[in-house]
Amino acid sequence: MEINHYGDTILGVVAAENIVEGRMVLLTSHSFSRNFGSQTDLPAVKLPDNSTEAVRARYCVTFAQDNRATPFYYPQPAFSYALRYGFDRSANAPFSATVYLTHPNVQEGLTIPSGEDCLAFGEGIYTVPSGAYIYSAQLEIPGMPLVVANNGDDGAGQGGKLKYGASNTVAEVIRLHDSKLTFKILH
Repeated sequence: MEINHYGDTILGVVAAENIVEGRMVLLTSHSFSRNFGSQTDLPAVKLPDNSTEAVRARYCVTFAQDNRATPFYYPQPAFSYALRYGFDRSANAPFSATVYLTHPNVQEGLTIPSGEDCLAFGEGIYTVPSGAYIYSAQLEIPGMPLVVANNGDDGAGQGGKLKYGASNTVAEVIRLHDSKLTFKILH
């Protein structure tokens, strides 16, 4: 996702489910807690499951800024006390994690894992890659209204994607170029 221009609303949030970056989300509650409750004050975001929730999905979600040195692991491995001294298991480290050589917030189309901190952007202009919207010929015309797809009406995996629609508009097309959709989230 590319951030072209943002307004006053940028919220620190927690992903309540696995969410692909650049999807439209709505605020909800959660039960995540980390580092002695540091996440309990943040709202959570989720993908819309029905048309009522799709109207409320007015935030575009992206990874939170990450200042860790690369490479880093997700999830961060944790070992039993005995393994810390090397006597608990075999010589190879017994964990499964994804190793990131580049921060996820500078890549396109990655999934924000459930329980992770992220950012929800309100009104502004954003660009998402192919696969983050449902294509129709109307998307080629600047100013066309956009609505948010939901998992119930549009099928599993479609929730949070923008598509052409005239009622309950949340955004409008700026341009569609090289399979990337640039849109403006309305107030």
